[in-house]
Amino acid sequence: MERRAPSRAGLIGWAVLAAAGCGQTKDSVSSRPQVEGRPAIATQPAQPPPDRPRRDTYIPRPYPLDERGFSPVDKALAKASAREESVTDDHEKSLNPYVLKVVSAYPLDGSYAYHCSWKPREYDLYNGVTQDIWYKGMVVAKAYPDGSRCSYCCGLTFEILIRAMKLRNVQKALDPDDFNGMSFHDLFNLLQLWYIEGDGDSPQLGIVSYGLGKAITNLEDARPGDFADYSTTPPGGHSIIFIEWVRDEQGKSVGIKYFSSNLSGTHGVGYGTGSFSDANNGKGILRNSLRLARVGSIDEYRPFDRLRIPQRNAYAPNQPERIRGLPAHPGR
Repeated sequence: MERRAPSRAGLIGWAVLAAAGCGQTKDSVSSRPQVEGRPAIATQPAQPPPDRPRRDTYIPRPYPLDERGFSPVDKALAKASAREESVTDDHEKSLNPYVLKVVSAYPLDGSYAYHCSWKPREYDLYNGVTQDIWYKGMVVAKAYPDGSRCSYCCGLTFEILIRAMKLRNVQKALDPDDFNGMSFHDLFNLLQLWYIEGDGDSPQLGIVSYGLGKAITNLEDARPGDFADYSTTPPGGHSIIFIEWVRDEQGKSVGIKYFSSNLSGTHGVGYGTGSFSDANNGKGILRNSLRLARVGSIDEYRPFDRLRIPQRNAYAPNQPERIRGLPAHPGR
């Protein structure tokens, strides 16, 4: 099934991502009722039998769209994307209000399902996003080609980053596809840092390396809409949008409320909570593993040096750089 032997960096990436990318804690995950007026979602295709990998049984289908060609999330963001509705900046002029606007657009009824396959790997089919994500006229992250709008955690948070960046640019009358002068290949490399393809990778590293924002080192400085990832015990991990701290009666933070694509509870896009292991009998989020970052004001973007940024190429052989059609059904 594999087309090439993985590099050492790729092996490291898979080992780290298995701990911090698709895996997650078994803490409770909650969802909100569907918002009135939220567009209806088409019924999802049935899952393949356990002995048949999904990549060998899927049927290529177009994504369900409305009469204008909008996905449910696109439709919910349509007025803001047309500047008929304004997003109010915060005092830092950070990306956070735009992140939260994008978060509010996702259906929470379970129709945006979770899916992450390790055996067999699905690099050639899927990058964990709910629909193809474009930058500078090319697909930088691929959605599953069965129209199901499935996702996994680092794919969804990366999708939210790109949607929020484009939305802010549109609202500021800027080129939607200009992220601090990043090329397509810069963004593709940021994706791989975001997905933890190498030792030390994280969303925080990607945001800081490309001059988009800053690391949040004091946890009490975290704000809704920050990007984060963490590791857990037993071994696992998660990529999330920070919403708020869960606190005990004394006001001490004992966990996190977040938004992500979740394996348990919502079984897809939704809100969840995770407990810190030091406040939960040794099980849960390792507090010291939590890495937070915030995309800052456009005016405060910093120049970046490509020679100083780790370069990853785990996805390169199968990543489209042009308009693509639906692949042929396997075996047909």
